[in-house]
Amino acid sequence: QVQLVESGGGLVQAGGSLRLSCAASGGTFNRHRMGWFRQAPGKEREFVGVVNWSLGRTYYADSVKGRFTISREIAKNTVYLQMNSPKPEDTAIYYCAVYKSSISSSPDYWGQGTQVTVSS
Repeated sequence: QVQLVESGGGLVQAGGSLRLSCAASGGTFNRHRMGWFRQAPGKEREFVGVVNWSLGRTYYADSVKGRFTISREIAKNTVYLQMNSPKPEDTAIYYCAVYKSSISSSPDYWGQGTQVTVSS
């Protein structure tokens, strides 16, 4: 059974930095992309960014482009979200996600989420 465990969430000041981690376990499973979503109170879950697991290419939502960076460490089955210069509007629960194949239009696996709160 695939498990995604996020860590690194917490309270950060606007303009600071924070790094989230997501470790995948559960044996061998197809993994075309891994990425991050977030959900703020009263809002729908939204896409943050994703990394192509084999090629390392990244794609970001416009709202975080230039401030957030996604990377992966293949040997550790881990994906990271480096949050630089966060803003109060980045406050949300951040979820790690896995797309099993190139034709997956939505994630196949989800983590449990980690809270990020950005203070002004």
